[in-house]
Amino acid sequence: MNTVLTPTLTLTKPSSPPLIHRVQQRLFKLWRAQRHLLFLKRVNPRQEELMIDVGGYPTYWKDFPHLVARIDCVNLHAFPWDRNTIRQHHIRTLVGNGCALDMAENSYDIAFSNSVIEHVGDLAAQQAFARELMRVGKRLWVQTPAYECPLEPHFIAPFIHWLPRAWRIAVARNFTFWGLSTRPTPQRVEEFVDFTRLMTKKEFVACFPGCRIITERMLFFIPKSYIAVRD
Repeated sequence: MNTVLTPTLTLTKPSSPPLIHRVQQRLFKLWRAQRHLLFLKRVNPRQEELMIDVGGYPTYWKDFPHLVARIDCVNLHAFPWDRNTIRQHHIRTLVGNGCALDMAENSYDIAFSNSVIEHVGDLAAQQAFARELMRVGKRLWVQTPAYECPLEPHFIAPFIHWLPRAWRIAVARNFTFWGLSTRPTPQRVEEFVDFTRLMTKKEFVACFPGCRIITERMLFFIPKSYIAVRD
């Protein structure tokens, strides 16, 4: 692929400490399994189809059975991958920019992205990311955490994403699980805070015209995440 990479539109997350990753995986494992069942029901992937996973990694699919003929995982930076690691899937890792994909229109049966659009930059970058997914995929599945949810999932902390930037930086380092467990440098904190921009439902809906928007909820009434589906 010869995609021109734009530095301000990043798709790869700064490496979080292994401990917080383990905590996140345990907290969200059940929700992830439920979401996968919803994906199967709404999008109905078939074994002869091609799917692009923009911003995702092959390891995401290791707990799921064979779905499609091939999955292409696209990220800004090369990801070393041995296809024999997950034998039930045919997965390729490609280098590209999700805001300017080097693929033809409708070149994939399914365009998939899980918890990535909140990491590509400002609202304009998020809009570009959404347009590219809608362009290259005949069907679509895009999920992102809800800004309206009081629990910020990346820091595993309540209300932090509702605070002004300067307050978010201070709270992230001194009052969150991530900050207290790693004691990151001030520069690292700023990078991590600026890296994540959760979307409101209004913004998310506007990014995916003509798509069905599903709201995942916690405790029955609190929006947890939004999913754009074109089936």
